[in-house]
Parts: sequence; structure tokens; C-alpha cells
Amino acid sequence: MQWFYKILVSLLTVSLIACAANQNATDRNGANNQNATQVTDQSNNNNVTPMDVSQNNRGNVGTLTQNSLGNNQGLSEEYHGHIANRPETKQKKEKPPAANNRFIQVQLLGINDLHGQINVTRNVGGKPAGRADYLAAYLKQREAENKNTLLVQAGDMVGASPPASALLQDEPSIEILNKLGFDIGTVGNHEFDEGVKELLRLINGGTHEETGNFAGANFPWVAANVINQKTGDTILPPYKILKVNGMEIGFIGVVTTETPTIVVPSGVEGITFSDEVESINRNVAELKKQGVRSIVVLAHNPGTSGINGENPTGVLVDIANKVDDEVDIIFGGHNHAYMNATIDNKLIVQSYSYGTAFSDVDIEIDPKTKDIVTKRAEIITTFQEGIKPDPEIAKMVADYEATVEPIVNRVIGSTSVNLTALRNDNGESVLGDLIADAQRQALNTEIAFMNPGGIRADINPGDITWGEIYTVQPFNNDMVKMTMTGQQIRDVLNQQWGSKTTMLQISGFTYTWDENAPTGQKVVNIQLPDSTQLDPNKTYTVAANIFLAGGGDGFTVFTKAQNKEIGPVDLDVLVDFIGAQPKPFTYEIDNRIQKIRY
Repeated sequence: MQWFYKILVSLLTVSLIACAANQNATDRNGANNQNATQVTDQSNNNNVTPMDVSQNNRGNVGTLTQNSLGNNQGLSEEYHGHIANRPETKQKKEKPPAANNRFIQVQLLGINDLHGQINVTRNVGGKPAGRADYLAAYLKQREAENKNTLLVQAGDMVGASPPASALLQDEPSIEILNKLGFDIGTVGNHEFDEGVKELLRLINGGTHEETGNFAGANFPWVAANVINQKTGDTILPPYKILKVNGMEIGFIGVVTTETPTIVVPSGVEGITFSDEVESINRNVAELKKQGVRSIVVLAHNPGTSGINGENPTGVLVDIANKVDDEVDIIFGGHNHAYMNATIDNKLIVQSYSYGTAFSDVDIEIDPKTKDIVTKRAEIITTFQEGIKPDPEIAKMVADYEATVEPIVNRVIGSTSVNLTALRNDNGESVLGDLIADAQRQALNTEIAFMNPGGIRADINPGDITWGEIYTVQPFNNDMVKMTMTGQQIRDVLNQQWGSKTTMLQISGFTYTWDENAPTGQKVVNIQLPDSTQLDPNKTYTVAANIFLAGGGDGFTVFTKAQNKEIGPVDLDVLVDFIGAQPKPFTYEIDNRIQKIRY
């Protein structure tokens, strides 16, 4: 992130200047800017800005104006990975069974999918929830109830993070986990966003050219199924035995084997991901040889269930049914959902995402057999009402915010409308259109594709800050210019419907699709801006980020493209594009994608 530090230094030493992009928005590529129009009604300039709405929910903690309220930038919407409707929060809390004094009482407090959201509040059932300082208050409160407490995490602690963590190489998120006294964790797919070297630096400590020396994590990380291709060894210890009041508990870590398809190729270079079940069972056998009978798996794999454990689904269910019965508990993650179910006598839990909830697992261990004899779980949402934020963590968050504030709060442009990633029934979103247009213009191509999973937030009406744009596209992916045949473009569009549906956002053409057609043949008509049909034998210039260009999300046809050239970073492309629009501007869904109606 060298670009960030150069900008930050210049901002601290000279006066702020406006975005370098051309303020007189000119259309360099014809149709690229056809949806951007000047808004002349001055009443539209009175839109509520993020600063206006942030004070009610944050008090005096922190300095940033972005991402403060739960519904800001659409961060409380399900299409951005957050579940706001949580029926279990309305259930009457049951009184736990009395402790059996014959057994050792142990408490496991777990989180998953934090994604560095240390300073972000979200909306749950109409009430604010989340932020690291509130999460800390809850964890410390629960920890005080049982001296035999371990704090565990199930992956994706970093990656797709807000600027307060991401611009400092996600070191703030690790430092906060350290300060909270986490005991053990595993990796998720997002820990690989910047490659194995950077992952190991965050864990083991080391020097980064931009942030300097970092001490690393104070707690062990385990991953039994991430293998160094050269050595055949795991890149991290596969398991760790922790002692609690004399009782040994073995922790095994695994991460989804889908990681190579959802991370840029450079992020997983030199490593392979072995089957989760095989990896778990191999290490359960090792633990059993050492006399360990209480075994917990930290699995960055998806699963969900009803509030009372009914209808459990997902990879976690398959894992629970196939792993050794000596496994007692599995902490899950990845799909940001609720899970609290018992499958094959194994307790499976997942507690949503973004620090808006945590799992409280209470177990009893028989000191004679050393095995877990009872286990129960509760998923707790971290509502901000009725609890004070932890002052120590709040101070840390405020310091991180202050460090990045000069660049985060720089105003790039303004809009009079909600620019959302919410896709309509055809599969198209207004923000998807805008981003694809920006990329096509920047790389001067005929066509552009954008993966919807790379759009992590919306843009609200009012001033648009650099920090808001960063929150929309936090991965800093290089753009790639390449050539593809018309047939390859059709083929890549047909790859949108596979094991799951992933609707690419597009620029430079329109198409129709038929949901009743067989997989691989759903795309019907592809039309160019001049009303001609896409020629399957002709070659076209195409823009996409490096994730897609490498075949990410299963779009393997992109790997067949030719003449690949690395371009600017996607974030810079979007910043420049928004900075070049009229102030304020509006954008609309362009009906580029049309589903055939019957």
C-alpha cells in the first residue's frame, strides 16, 4: 500500500487539494458516461451526510465520519454479508442447567469473520450493534463469569477491512485481538488476500516496507489443510493443545478448500488445500495418541441452522457427519450466518460476522476421562444498548482512525442518489454499472466485467469521501486489459450459472438470458452499443480485475484470454471516475442485463 503512505505524507505536509481527476467530466469512451447527469436542483444538496447521522450512535468515540451508522453505505444489508433479522435475539433466555461439581467447567468464547470491522456499527433489528470496543465489553463481561475461559476465532479476522484497519496492513485488528487475550485461531480465505508471506508476517511478526516492524499475534494459529507445495508440510501447525485448569483441549484448524477459487492467484501461490475431513481426522488420531480426548475444530467453512438447531445445512454438516467421533465441537464461519446445532453428537456453532455477535460455548470436562461430557451454546448479538464500550479498545480504535483520517475524509465527489450493489431480478445493480463503466473507460476497452463479490458497500447520497470509495472496493486489485473472442465472452457469461449463481456486472454491451434454458446455454442474445450482435469469431478488448482475469469465482474462461496487460488499481480507477463526474451526479440502472419473461 505504498500509494497510501505517499498520499498520507503529502496530505500532512501540504494543504489538501481536490481529486486529481478532471473536474469537467468528459466522455472519453462514448457510452461509458451515458448514465451520469448533472443535478441542478439545489434542494438535492441538502442530503444527510455520514457525519450528520453518525453522532447518535457513536458518542464521542473515534474521529472518522464514514461507516459509523449501521445502515450507512448499505453495510447492514444482507447483500453485503450481514444478517440483520435475528429471531433468536427475541427469544426468552433460558436458565442454564446447574453446574456439576464433579466436572471442570470451561467456557469457549468464539468469533468468526471479523473482517477488520473494528470501527463499524451495523443495524440488527433496528438497533446498533458491533464495533470492536463493544465486542470487547461483551467478551470481558462473559470472561469474568468463568476463570476457565478461552477466546477462539474461526478465520477471516482480516481482509475486506475498513480503512482504519486495512490502510495499516490490518495490524490494528491483530493488535486488538492480542489486547483482548485471544488464545487460538485459524485462517479464513481472506487471510490469503495479500499472500502467504504477509499472512505469516501478521501471525509471526516481521517488517513491512510501509508500516515498519510488527510484533505479530500473541496467540497460536492452526491450519491442518494448508500445505506448502515444496515441502509437503503445513504452513502453520495443524493443531495445538491448550490446558485449562489442568484439562487438555486439542484445537485443529481448517479452511475451506474453495479458497483458491475465491482469492487472487498470487494469494495462494505455492500452497495447496487438502480435504478438510481427511485433515481433521489425521490430526484427531495424533491427539488421541497423546491422550487428548477433548477436541475442538476451528473450521472456516459454511453452515446454518434454525434458532433451535433445526434444519442444519452446509459444509459444516457434512464435516460433522464424517469426522472422528472424538471431535466434540466445531466453530464455523465463512457464510456469516447463525448456527447452533448438534449433529452426530457434535456441537456446531457460527456467530454471524463483523463483530456483531459471538458464540458462548459452555462445556464440562470429566477430569477422570478427560473428555467433554456436556456442551451447550448461545449466540449473543453485540447490541450497543445497555453496555458501555470498553475504554481501552475504544482508545485504540480512535488512534487508528486518527492515523488514517487525512486521506479517508478527503471528498472526491458527490451524488444525489443511492448507488447500491443491490441487484434487480435481472441481475444488474446501479453500482455494478458504474464500476464496470469506470473500468472500461480507464483501460480504454470495448467491454468490462466486474465480480459482484468485489463490491463490498453502497454509496449514500451526499459527499463521497475517499474512505467510502475504499469501503466499496477494499481489495486493491490490479486491473487487467486483455483480448477475448466473442465466443469466449459468451462462454464466460454462461459460467454465471453453476453450483451457485454469480451475476457479473458489465459495461459495453447488453444481453438477454433465459432461466429455463440448460446450464451453459442460458445466454440468448448479446448486443453491442451500435446495435450489432457480438461476433463469436471477432476479438474484443476486455477489462477485468486480476481476480476475475485469473479465473476467480469459477470464471475459468478468463484464463484463456490473450494479450494480458496489468493496468491501474481498481480503487484508483473508481476514485478517478467519481472525481470526474458532475457534482452532484446521478446514475441509473441501464438495463444491460435482461431476463426473458414468460
